[in-house]
Amino acid sequence: MSGPEDRARRSLTEAPTDKLVDRLATELERSYGITRTELYQVDYRLAALLPLGGGESIVTPGHPAWRCFDHQEPTVSEGTGWFPVGMRGERRGVLQISPVPGDPAALAELDAVATALGHELAAVAATTDIYLTARRSRRLTLAAEMQWELLPGRSRIRPSFSLAGQLEPAYAVRGDGFDWSDDGQRLWLSVINGSGEGVAASMLTSLATHALRNARRAQLGLADQAALADQAIYALHRGEQHLSALLLELDLATGRLTVVDAGSPRLVLLRDGEVTEQVLDKQFPLGMFEGTDYREQCFELHRGDRLFVVSDGVIDATAERIRYGETALDRFLRRTGPMEPLDAVRSLIGDLRAFVAGDLIDDAVVVCLDWLGPQP
Repeated sequence: MSGPEDRARRSLTEAPTDKLVDRLATELERSYGITRTELYQVDYRLAALLPLGGGESIVTPGHPAWRCFDHQEPTVSEGTGWFPVGMRGERRGVLQISPVPGDPAALAELDAVATALGHELAAVAATTDIYLTARRSRRLTLAAEMQWELLPGRSRIRPSFSLAGQLEPAYAVRGDGFDWSDDGQRLWLSVINGSGEGVAASMLTSLATHALRNARRAQLGLADQAALADQAIYALHRGEQHLSALLLELDLATGRLTVVDAGSPRLVLLRDGEVTEQVLDKQFPLGMFEGTDYREQCFELHRGDRLFVVSDGVIDATAERIRYGETALDRFLRRTGPMEPLDAVRSLIGDLRAFVAGDLIDDAVVVCLDWLGPQP
């Protein structure tokens, strides 16, 4: 006979796409006596937890829901439990339940159920707009809608690495973007510093991203991936439009990093508390000229190294004619050492918002990659 956790999981897999939380709530009440169940999803800015059922969003730092989200651990406060909802490092939000069972075994089961909910949300995302609509605090521009749909996710965790990225201004981003994929042996990462305005910028980034994916899935080397994307953009725009990109391939068995700099965003290494900019062989942006040949560079990462990729929208953010600049960036990156990559990215974006006293005007992309070392 199946136990309460199994029944809760089954309620998720058998529920219609729009009824995941409703069916789960019914089962949790039957099995655990829980009378309130609510899903809070993190918004596109990583600044608010928004309830699926409507009502007040949670924006106050230090709130139990945010402690749960930040530490990725169940949090119990004043008879209410908060459980992290996500999958493979992709944080989607938190599950609120009350009253909280007093049995530690039941809490562990509910934690597992919240994770199962994260997997189901990912599984149904392409077939319903309910959950995507509920995680936005205001309307996305069309260009931003296109950009977010391109992303593989916002964070990823494996035993050998941890990775996170963020786009700003989240609700109006145009051309900046990132993409990644891993197969257990290698991690591929591309970060694009887009150009242009509005939908045109988003379409250019979309073309580059799909061209890079097509080359990667054809198992081409990194330089050839860049060349294929370069040819695709040039064939369409004949050099009138182009964009900068940084392509990386990490060997998960050795820590060997291969890089192609196509007029790229800045690559910064944080090692033992010291920040250094990686000196790259700067080459032409993708699509600038016909038939560009790209060259690869290689670096050896050390266990515990952290890499940041930042676009010029970060360094050039301006407030009252004062530029954020490399010095402020390096100073802030040093402070991120103890943080998980997603928290480091969110903190940097938050610092930029505080610096400009609002949303960024120009696009900015930040990606953080931790190399944790080879794993058996």
